[in-house]
Amino acid sequence: MENEAQSEAEPNPKKLKMSTTSASDDEDIDNTLTPQEGPSPTPQKKPRYKRRKVAIFFAYCGVGYQGMQKNPGAKTIEGDLEEALFHAGAVPEQDRGCPKRFDFARSARTDKGVSAVGQVVSGRFYIDPPDLVQRLNSILPPQIRIFGYKRVTGSFSAKKFCDRRRYVYLIPVFALDPSCHRDRESVLASLGSENELVKCVECSERGRKVEGIMGKRNFDSKVRSDAVTVESGISSNNTPAEMIQEKIINSSTGVNGSNDNGDLSNETSKELQNGAPEIEKKFEEDKVEIQNESQDEVKIVKKSEFYYGKEEERFNRILKYYQGTHNFHNFTTRTKAEDPSAQRYIISFEAKTTVNVEGIEFVKCEVVGQSFMLHQIRKMIGLAVAIMRNIAPESLIETAFRQDVNINVPMAPEVGLYLDECFFSSYNQKWKDSHEELSMRTYAEEAENFKMQYIYSHIASTEFKEGVVALWLHSLNYRNYSDLRFVTNNIRNDAENLEVGAKDGEKV
Repeated sequence: MENEAQSEAEPNPKKLKMSTTSASDDEDIDNTLTPQEGPSPTPQKKPRYKRRKVAIFFAYCGVGYQGMQKNPGAKTIEGDLEEALFHAGAVPEQDRGCPKRFDFARSARTDKGVSAVGQVVSGRFYIDPPDLVQRLNSILPPQIRIFGYKRVTGSFSAKKFCDRRRYVYLIPVFALDPSCHRDRESVLASLGSENELVKCVECSERGRKVEGIMGKRNFDSKVRSDAVTVESGISSNNTPAEMIQEKIINSSTGVNGSNDNGDLSNETSKELQNGAPEIEKKFEEDKVEIQNESQDEVKIVKKSEFYYGKEEERFNRILKYYQGTHNFHNFTTRTKAEDPSAQRYIISFEAKTTVNVEGIEFVKCEVVGQSFMLHQIRKMIGLAVAIMRNIAPESLIETAFRQDVNINVPMAPEVGLYLDECFFSSYNQKWKDSHEELSMRTYAEEAENFKMQYIYSHIASTEFKEGVVALWLHSLNYRNYSDLRFVTNNIRNDAENLEVGAKDGEKV
C-alpha cells in the first residue's frame, strides 16, 4: 500500500531499455497514470501500447536521393523513412534520430539513384493504433510506398537474417549492338566504306535525343534532315561530294578540336574537305543511286540487323562467368584484392527476358547473390556490355578476378538498376510454425504496379530524354579504358603495346 501511495505521489516513468538479443517479441509501454484509490476522481485512462518487432516491406524510386543509407547533409531514403515513422507515431520523441534505440536494420544498401521494389527494414515500433501503413504513406512522397509489415522474432535483423538478394538491371537492347552509338573516331573512319556506322551527333556530345536511333520507338521514317543523322541519308539536290561533306560535318561533330557549340574547328573542316574527292570516287565506284526525294526528307538505306534473340545465348554465356565465388576487387572501389570482403558469391546471373517500356526494348538482367559491394553490379554489367560490343575479350572477366591484376572496369549508369527482392529462407524455415513468412508474395501485385508506374517508366523516360546509356556507350573505347585490351595470356602492363592497341582500336 505504501509503495502504491509513493508511486502516485512521485510518478517516475521508466526509460525503455532496448536490446537486439531479447527473446521477447513485444515490449510493454505504459503511458498512463495508475488510477488512484478511494473517492478521489479518477483521471481518464490512456491507451496502453506495446512496442513490437516488425519487418517493413516497401519500395522506392531512387531518383533525387543519395542512396538508401542515412548520411548527414544528404537526402536519403532512410532519412525520409525515419522521419515518417516518427510523425506516424511508430517512434517516440526520445528515440527520434537515434535508430539504434529502436533496433533499426536494413536488408540492403542501394547507391545514389538506385531504386528498390522489395526493400525490407526491421525495428521495434508502435504499430497501434491501426492504419500505420496508411499514415506512413500519407506522409512519405509518392515515390516511396510502404506495402505492409509482419511480426518477427525479438532477435530478428533485416540485415543479418537476409540470405540473398536479387537485383535487376534493365539494359537497352541497342547497348548490346556493336554498331550502335560508336565513338567518333570509329564513325569517321567508317565513312565511305561498306560498313558505315550510325552517328548520333547530339546524343554523343550534348545528351539530346536523335529520334529513331534510340531503341524501337515508333516514329515516322520521313523526318526532317536536321532532326536525325543516319548512316546513308542523301538528298537529291546535292552532288556526291557535297553530300559526303555534309555527312562528315554532321557525323563527326567535336572531332579534333570542336568548340563548345559542337562545331568543327576550321583546321579540322579543311582536313575533312580534302578527303571529300576520295569519298566521292568511292561512291562512284559503288554506283550509289540517288533517289528523287524532297529536300526535307531522309532516306534510311541500311539498318542494323542486330536483335537480342540472336545474341541471347552469347550474352548469357558472358554473364555466367560471374557465377560462383570470385574476388571482385576490380568491380568495386576502395577494396584491395587481399581484403576478405572482396570475395563474393554469385548464385545466378541471367538475362532471358525482354520488356518494352514506352517504345524502348530492354533486356532484363537478373543477378542473385549473398551480398554485393559498392558499384559491383554496375561494373559487372559494364564489362559484359563492353564484351558484347567486341571491345573486350570474354577472357577479361576471368583475368579481372585475379588478385595480382588491377583493371579499370567500365561502370554502367545507375538508372537501370533496382533491388528486386530480399530473401529470408533460413529464417522462414526455422520459424514457419510460429511466425508469418517473410516474402514479397503478399505484396506482389502492389509491387508490380509500383515497378511499372515509377521505376520502369523512369528508366525509359530518362533514356529517351537524356540518353544516359547512349552517352555512356560513347565512352566505351580504348582511349578511356585501355585495360579492355588485356587478355588472359598477356597481362603485361606494357605502355607501348597499349598505345599501339589504342590507335588500332580507333580505326575499327
